[in-house]
Amino acid sequence: MKRSYTVIIEKDNDTGMYVGEVSGISGCHSQGKTIDELMKRMQEVISLCLEEGIGEDMPKFVGVQQVEVPA
Repeated sequence: MKRSYTVIIEKDNDTGMYVGEVSGISGCHSQGKTIDELMKRMQEVISLCLEEGIGEDMPKFVGVQQVEVPA
């Protein structure tokens, strides 16, 4: 059985690396030179976290919203 997880991806301005995390799983993050490399590493990290019992009862991802504030 497969389960999908939402990975939040940012690009580090200093290193140029892509950094990903699953917000509901503590410690579940990785990085890669490309998004493909990052996603392969994220699959490994998510599997390891689940093997350790981390993230089994994670909250359901609802969405992302943008908020405008005065500059």
